[in-house]
Amino acid sequence: MKSLLSAARALLLDLASTILFFGTYVLTDNIVLAVAAGLALAGGQIAWHVLKRQPVDALQWVSLVVVLASGSATLVSGNPVFVMLKPSLIYLLVGWAMLKRGWMIRYLPPRALEFLPDLAVTFGYIWAGLMFFSAALNLVLAFDLDVTQWGIAMSIWGAVSKTALFIFQYGVMKRVGRRRYRAQIALA
Repeated sequence: MKSLLSAARALLLDLASTILFFGTYVLTDNIVLAVAAGLALAGGQIAWHVLKRQPVDALQWVSLVVVLASGSATLVSGNPVFVMLKPSLIYLLVGWAMLKRGWMIRYLPPRALEFLPDLAVTFGYIWAGLMFFSAALNLVLAFDLDVTQWGIAMSIWGAVSKTALFIFQYGVMKRVGRRRYRAQIALA
């Protein structure tokens, strides 16, 4: 659970500038202020790591470039869709990373690895699929909804889809793990 929360924290930090953009836009209805706030946060996050002499992850650099590009396009065009597309790129990058076979294995306790390494691989791919689907959904909603509707829809989707998959995965792995454990005991 700690590893999942750590991964969620990293993703939340990567999306922080988009979340700030959305919140500022909803509260002020000012596209320039919202984009400026998002750009400032994205730049500030990188500066913080540099000042603390901490490594800046590749995804953070990509996020900064995406925020700069989408924010600039939004300011030039006055269209917030460019910033709304940023989560799709983040979801695609995370999904791509999750296509690495067995990425989830390091998050499982030794007891689970004893009985469920195949399920860890399978659920790793299922998580990648969820990321790709979320990227596509965000893309569709960014073009079909206004900023407020998009923000609400994607916030709900993000929380519900990941929570549901986590609970489903936990239940399946618990059930299958118990069944395999009992089968091993029966053979011994």
